[in-house]
Amino acid sequence: MTAPLPCNMEALSLIVTPLCAWYGKYARPLPWREGSDPYHIWLSEVMLQQTRIEAVKPYYARFLAAAPTVSALAALPDDRLMKLWEGLGYYSRARNLKRAAQAICEKHGGVLPADYEALRALPGIGDYTAGAIASIAFGLPYPAVDGNVLRVVTRLVGDEDDILRPETKKRITAALTEVYRTAPDPAALTQGLMELGEVVCMPNRAPLCEECPLAALCRARAEGSWDHIPYRAPKKGRKIIRKLVLMLHDENGCYAIRRRPEDGLLAGLWELPQLDLPDALADGDDAALDELARDFCRRHGLIAAESAAAPAARHIFTHLEWHMQGRFLNVKQEETVDGLLFVSADELASTYALPTAFRAYARVIYGK
Repeated sequence: MTAPLPCNMEALSLIVTPLCAWYGKYARPLPWREGSDPYHIWLSEVMLQQTRIEAVKPYYARFLAAAPTVSALAALPDDRLMKLWEGLGYYSRARNLKRAAQAICEKHGGVLPADYEALRALPGIGDYTAGAIASIAFGLPYPAVDGNVLRVVTRLVGDEDDILRPETKKRITAALTEVYRTAPDPAALTQGLMELGEVVCMPNRAPLCEECPLAALCRARAEGSWDHIPYRAPKKGRKIIRKLVLMLHDENGCYAIRRRPEDGLLAGLWELPQLDLPDALADGDDAALDELARDFCRRHGLIAAESAAAPAARHIFTHLEWHMQGRFLNVKQEETVDGLLFVSADELASTYALPTAFRAYARVIYGK
């Protein structure tokens, strides 16, 4: 006869030994797992937010080569920082990394503090990142609760509450914290939970229960409820904003870029000039788009010559979407153009970071 499952959160007290043993045997070799340098762990955890592991690996290597220490990161010029981050998205992460590095240099002698509350007080470091650094780098008894961990735990205990509600996350974090207080190896426990959510108890597909070290404890497996756990309340639809993106090419072979405002979406980053479009031009009236592009040139002291349509593109942010039309124009500068900087394609590739939203147009410029 099969033994009865523990009651709800009681199952969490039984996960430590099997999960840590499984992690010790099956953990993937990842660059940030080579040692327990707090800086390396911090950097990797920030990069991995909203980003796939395979995509992060080359960024992680390049970033550490350019900023091998906290003090080097604190001194990194902003444009260099953004160029290193180009393509990872969520650029506020990079700004907060530098702000936190400067605070670490000012308040902690350039060394990440081995204290959860001190970590939590640093710019851009929330509960999850503080817990990850505290447990993995310093062996402190604090969980790191993200979407992967919420999925593992809610399936394990059969919790069908909305994981997007702060109260749900707070309750699960509190339950895990009790487990951590007696866990002999918080680092292995944190990384084991992460690993389980990434390679076994994955999102949007059937979990690989036959490979799970916690299968015998899992209520979702026993009840066949994995397909609706974790539960998320439906989100509101994203707002759609229509844009006209301009690739302005001058007689010297350079392209116009400009810096975005220091607050708001993509704050302080370089962009290709772009205009908001009315919904009436959603289908791309070529003549109307061309006239808007030429009017922009006139207002900025540019003489527009040949023009051509560029690819349509779409970029999804968290709460909105950009639907973009593009125009390519050859231009001449009558005078110094306020607010626009003309740079070569090579300079754009090596020095100036364009947000991922403009990737389709950057490919045209780079000839790819």
